[in-house]
Amino acid sequence: MSGQEFFQAGERVGVLTTQPLDRLLDYRAPEGGCYLGAYVEVPLGPRKVLGVVWGPGAGGFDSAKLRSVIRVLDVAPMRSEMRQFLGKAADYTLTPMPAMLRLATRAPGLSDPPSMRKILRRGDGVPDRMTEARTRVLEVLEEFGGLAFTPRELADMADVTPSVVKGLVKQGALREEEAPRDTPYPHLDPELPSKQLTDDQANAAAALADAVHSGRYGTTLLKGVTGSGKTEVYLEAVAAALRAGRQALVLLPEIALTAEFLTRVEARFGAKPAEWHSGATLTERRRVWKMAGQGAAQLVIGARSALFLPFRDLGLIIVDEEHDTSYKQEDGVLYNARDMAVLRAAMCSAQVVLASATPSLETWANAEAGKYKRLNLTSRFGASVLPEMRAVDMRSEDLLPATWISPTLKQAMTLRMERGEQSLLFLNRRGFAPVTICRACGAQVACDHCDARMVEHRFMKRLMCHQCGETKPVPEACPSCEVEGKMAPVGPGIERLAEEATALFPEARIAVLSSDLFGSARALKQRIEEIAAGEADIILGTQLVAKGHNFPLLTLVGVIDADLGLQGSDLRAAERTFQLMRQVAGRAGRAERPGEALMQTFQPEHPVIRAILSGDEENFWKAEAAERQAAGVPPYGRMAGIILSGPDLAAVFDLGNAMARNDGPLRQIGAQLFGPAPAPIARVRGRHRVRLLVKAAKGVPLQDAIARWIAPLRLKGDLRLSVDIDPQSFF
Repeated sequence: MSGQEFFQAGERVGVLTTQPLDRLLDYRAPEGGCYLGAYVEVPLGPRKVLGVVWGPGAGGFDSAKLRSVIRVLDVAPMRSEMRQFLGKAADYTLTPMPAMLRLATRAPGLSDPPSMRKILRRGDGVPDRMTEARTRVLEVLEEFGGLAFTPRELADMADVTPSVVKGLVKQGALREEEAPRDTPYPHLDPELPSKQLTDDQANAAAALADAVHSGRYGTTLLKGVTGSGKTEVYLEAVAAALRAGRQALVLLPEIALTAEFLTRVEARFGAKPAEWHSGATLTERRRVWKMAGQGAAQLVIGARSALFLPFRDLGLIIVDEEHDTSYKQEDGVLYNARDMAVLRAAMCSAQVVLASATPSLETWANAEAGKYKRLNLTSRFGASVLPEMRAVDMRSEDLLPATWISPTLKQAMTLRMERGEQSLLFLNRRGFAPVTICRACGAQVACDHCDARMVEHRFMKRLMCHQCGETKPVPEACPSCEVEGKMAPVGPGIERLAEEATALFPEARIAVLSSDLFGSARALKQRIEEIAAGEADIILGTQLVAKGHNFPLLTLVGVIDADLGLQGSDLRAAERTFQLMRQVAGRAGRAERPGEALMQTFQPEHPVIRAILSGDEENFWKAEAAERQAAGVPPYGRMAGIILSGPDLAAVFDLGNAMARNDGPLRQIGAQLFGPAPAPIARVRGRHRVRLLVKAAKGVPLQDAIARWIAPLRLKGDLRLSVDIDPQSFF
């Protein structure tokens, strides 16, 4: 990388653009010159595109033909550590640099000049008449808790024309204000009193604070049982970063977790931090991006993409629930935010805290090997104790056909209802039924565009494909044999479980928490707050409920199908089942009342089920690690998935076979190649999918070998190839 920091007007500069090109483009520095790392607008053909000054131009052609940078954007230049991070992340994931730059510039309106703007808030007036469109506008404002919107943004969010918004302004229902485009976030005060910590927590917090004050890179696994107060501990690490004048980033796996978390942050530091996730408005996301670069956002709470914000001085990254699969980006740029957090911290001499009650085997192995420090919280905070866990052997339960709540579980729920306590039923299947079958001919309703069965969503009165999102009405007649009245749902989904719970407990207030039942993140957050306040007797939830929620009245967790995750050939099946069951069970008994977790299973003798019930986590990890080590798979070996796709199955397989025949670079490092073979879901959105799997020893240069292997390929027509280093799923 060049040592030149400033380029005079007319000097040749190399610009990395967000366009899919394989090289830097040469331009002349604009009038007034520009710094290395400056965000610029440059001409490309007839268009203006965003780019970053990456170094001096390459030269090699007449400078008189060079076009000039149009302008330098009014934002802080990209720091050298950020440029290094993007380069190393691109090398690791085998991603083109323009795609990495797109991740790092995902803020709307970056090229807008700084100025005042018109914003709208809820006014005191009442419209003379309410229409459906006006109602939608006011509901958006209410849903986002009084946040301000630009007129265009509000119209788009409510799906109305600008004239509807203007009409509400005239009637005083909306108030128009002038505001600076982007303002600093309120100051967070680390000296405000924290909660009283236990000795366990205080020791862990002191160790993390010392690590932050060292100003050096390091990674720590903060392992604590559910309810042990990990959040309070790592907020003290955040306080240490703020005292040192450095910024902090907290990654959460689920947007729905942010509401409760923001309340805790505000209580600790006296103000709300910046939020970065899909539930934030476009205006707010641009503000976060700019303020992070200026150092005017001390703390950002965000989803995995917040890792690519241009922090001025990032000193601490927290990855909460670090084992969660949602940290893996499965489309576009394929990366794991947990691993990228460690890389980012290494680039800027920051500390990383990986917090979990059930860490990933990769993190556990790194802690065992001494690469990461490990801090343990062994008991729950305050009066709460860990729930008692029991298996319900479904082989001996007297269960009616097409029902899933066992008599044992029903009896336990009845007891909770009588005490005024809450029960949670967990089933990791969205919708009403996973399969709709014709009882006349046996045909199953499949998606027209994917090799996947359509899931009935009774609340929507439609069938949905969970791969591509395609929906269609539930057919009266079989699409295959055309016989009417024979279509039947098979198997339980969360909606079907709700129907059964309603029949068993007609007086109960039942809440269903599933990501597809809420139109926005704010609506989901509000429902979770209502449940926590006691506005439900029975909660039914999918994986969403396992992630860090705190329901004080919840004392019973019933897992409907504990065997669900044990099926299939995924190498992480046992690990994920163990994590999910322990996390779900941990929702019970988080206040003064003791909790109980009942796991319905047909395999109570299965090693994973036994490990969950016994709570002997260390022995589970050791046994799982020994199996992986013997098989030479992650974290004791390396893997990469190659996904080929296209509309013509023969062409996709031809490409896969050609790659398999020419695997010399892989053989040179001793790697094994498996495939090509149809992907488990062999067609998505009309595109056929074929996979190859590369397996290699731990220390080999896998990325370099794969890069040399795929370099000669010339993809014809609509063929696509993507590389997934360290794949988490194999669909």
